[in-house]
Amino acid sequence: MTDDSFQGYQGRALAALKKHSVRVWGKVRADTTRGVFEGTILPRSESDDDQHIVLKIATGYNIGVNIDTIKDMQESGYKKANYQIPEKEFPYSDDKPNIKLFGTGGTIASRLDYRTGAVIPAFSPGELYGAVPELADICNITTEKLFGVFSENMGPKEYKILAEAIGKEIKNGIDGVIIGHGTDTLHHTAAALTFMIQDQPIPIILVGSQRSSDRPSSDAALNLMHASYAAGHSDIAETMICMFGPTSDEYGFLHRGTRVRKMHSSYRSAFRTIGDIPLAKVTRDSVELIKSSYKPRRKDKKVTILPYFEEKVSIVYYYPNMRPDIIDSLVDNGYRGIVIAGTGLGHVNKPLYPALERASEKGVAVYMTVQTLWGYVHMYVYETGRDMMDLGVIPAENMLPEVAYIKLGWALGQTDDLDKVKEIMLLPINDEITEREPYNGYLIYQGGVPEVEEFIKKFHK
Repeated sequence: MTDDSFQGYQGRALAALKKHSVRVWGKVRADTTRGVFEGTILPRSESDDDQHIVLKIATGYNIGVNIDTIKDMQESGYKKANYQIPEKEFPYSDDKPNIKLFGTGGTIASRLDYRTGAVIPAFSPGELYGAVPELADICNITTEKLFGVFSENMGPKEYKILAEAIGKEIKNGIDGVIIGHGTDTLHHTAAALTFMIQDQPIPIILVGSQRSSDRPSSDAALNLMHASYAAGHSDIAETMICMFGPTSDEYGFLHRGTRVRKMHSSYRSAFRTIGDIPLAKVTRDSVELIKSSYKPRRKDKKVTILPYFEEKVSIVYYYPNMRPDIIDSLVDNGYRGIVIAGTGLGHVNKPLYPALERASEKGVAVYMTVQTLWGYVHMYVYETGRDMMDLGVIPAENMLPEVAYIKLGWALGQTDDLDKVKEIMLLPINDEITEREPYNGYLIYQGGVPEVEEFIKKFHK
């Protein structure tokens, strides 16, 4: 066997492969103290430990087998896999809408580099067509990579660049825009673009994937197809997030960019509209409206771009016994805005009051949201709420905490006048504040209850 037979393996794991005369890309049967496993030995990342051998089993999933559990391994076949996505010329058609896909670093279509363990994005039109050929039946796609960052590293600098790039495409007559984006801060960027891009004539859709493209359960391809159809064919000219509806492959949701939040760390159906219902259901060939009120698509190229953001803004999640030095430190470090996620109807403890009063006296804009997520700030109900308003804390109605943070940064990026900031904050742009929460805008069911279990059996997870 040559060194190429053991790609990425080293130390004890390498010794185990040599002992049993098996190779990377060999199909093996591993008899272990934990049972028998059959699969193909995969290369390892050069930075991984030397305690495991990685097998791709018949289901398509990868498992790690601890070398200390291996009693015997036998190789029954060998076939080196090619994980390079084939690049094919994207077949453009005059009768299909033209879509621009901006990349920010999210891997909506990808392949795995087993040498480094990195997920390498497929991004050119040819690569996307090779990975998801169904796209050619939906639209014409051109691509532009603006950034290559993880979603946690997206921020005001990137929001501004995105807004201006999208504005340029709209003025050039594009039919729809898609933004490939990591899921962790997808809703922050959606809110920022809602405020920075106003009165657009076309759909702007942010999309990501919860599971990478090399996994059998990946949602990447379907999310991209759903987003492409919505961007090219939907009549909804708003900034939206397109992700799985149920955990199954049936359809996606279009969520309004100011009322959506990631609500699960790993489910494919992680995104939920909060305090309202989604705008629409979308499949690879249809958009079914759920809400009747939305901003419709237009044929003009008019758009307003407002790429402003003050970075000295913070969001503070209140907890019992929070000390005033948390607020004081923000004021002392020159922060101009603070969003508080308060308890209940919008409360914090009394020891914070002097710090809040000092913040107000220093010209810091302080807004209250609720950490319950659903529901409204009601600071008139209890004495504590009224006291805080006297100190200068302003209730932010039913804005989600992250949306209030984004909007406050956007407002303070435009003016130092706190009265003007308040006017901007409390004037709804696109349902970040709503008059009421619909009766079905809050649905959280608990498992184990007979009627809930019966309901779940009839519908979807």
